[in-house]
Amino acid sequence: MRHPAFGLRRTVLPLVAIALVTTACFQQAADGDGDDSAAQEVERRVAKEPTEPVTISFASWVGESPQMKKFAEDFQKEHPNITIEFQNVPAERATDKLTTQVAGGNPPDVAYMDSSAVEDFASREALVNLDPYIAGSDVVEPDEYVEGFASSATFEDSMYGLPFDGETTGLFYRTDMFEAAGIDGPPETWEELEAAAAALTDEANKTYGFILFAPEAYYYWYPFLWQAGGDLLSDDGEIAFDSPEAKEAAEFYVGLRDYAPTDYLNSNSWDGRVAFATGKVGMYMAGSWFGGEMRLSFPEINGKWDVAPLPEGPEGCATTMAGDTLAIFSQSENPDAAWLWIEYLSQEEQMKKWTFGTKTSTVLPPRQDLLDDPELGKFNPWLQGFADNMDCAVTNNITNPKWPQIEQKLNESLGEALYGDMSATEALDQAAEEGEELLQSSGG
Repeated sequence: MRHPAFGLRRTVLPLVAIALVTTACFQQAADGDGDDSAAQEVERRVAKEPTEPVTISFASWVGESPQMKKFAEDFQKEHPNITIEFQNVPAERATDKLTTQVAGGNPPDVAYMDSSAVEDFASREALVNLDPYIAGSDVVEPDEYVEGFASSATFEDSMYGLPFDGETTGLFYRTDMFEAAGIDGPPETWEELEAAAAALTDEANKTYGFILFAPEAYYYWYPFLWQAGGDLLSDDGEIAFDSPEAKEAAEFYVGLRDYAPTDYLNSNSWDGRVAFATGKVGMYMAGSWFGGEMRLSFPEINGKWDVAPLPEGPEGCATTMAGDTLAIFSQSENPDAAWLWIEYLSQEEQMKKWTFGTKTSTVLPPRQDLLDDPELGKFNPWLQGFADNMDCAVTNNITNPKWPQIEQKLNESLGEALYGDMSATEALDQAAEEGEELLQSSGG
């Protein structure tokens, strides 16, 4: 899972829908304000089994997962004419590779993709509008998806993907290091976070309270921004991340470098996990995947760590919400077979197994009925805390075509601040100036 980040609805552009085949239909609101007078009809499309063998290519970074392989094996028993062919790609390269494949006219039939990328591909008419299939399905219930996940899969008020898994961001902490430092429990406020980080830092012994990553600076700063009452863009689309609230958040966030190991600044949250596992850092911001990785790859520290909600800022709690989504590419020659595959994966049994149904499953289901399942924390009780965090989760769903470039500028500037090359305030001012120039160049 990557870093897609509930609340903000995206502004989107029209898209050509796929052909519709059957006559029954359902009503779907044309906008998010619940105005029934704006309803539009969507015809049901019931996927047909292929009469001859077909192969569905499935691009993901989870193709080597034993569970995903078992899903494909069981699916093919039910659909003997459909073979699933895995196309494996590292998570950090997945979106770029899909972009290249679409441009080259050879995308996969289906992709397991970062939820934040769905609307971008949908806006370029690269994905199939799933509304007709959803209308004809006895499995997929759009209303069951948590708002934030449904929003990230929606473009022009139609769904172009099926959310498959998700997570929020929490604070992992080494209970053994906390005990040794005389800290009673996890920090609940910014002030307590800094105090705990200071108490855990002993540069002579090369142990630190917190960890920061310049290549991912913007992503892990976002919760602090929202907790301070700031935002990325204003309601009219102007740069807002240089506000007084944003600068307060950036100064606090960048200030945590005083309690972070400098040799990990150029790392990332995956590689940096070793610092937590080996006791080099006592606190770590991460999604629920981190707990599964600690349990699986570093069993020697089981019982020596726990997880808590992110400490609250001046305006209360806030956390990021991330996820992965299943989508069908519009150039697929077998969209019905592709739908049958993602519909199968979206069944309750499969989604449960993938997210929380086994000891090694440590992500959240994007459906409210499964989040309310009493077995959510059966194997990993701390997962319940990540589910509860959704009450504070924020999604930075921004569709301005210049936003990825603006976000990159923001990340670079915050990274420079983390290295001490400029102040946090200067970093935001610089990124805002560059961001405004990009917005003006696009007429934004």
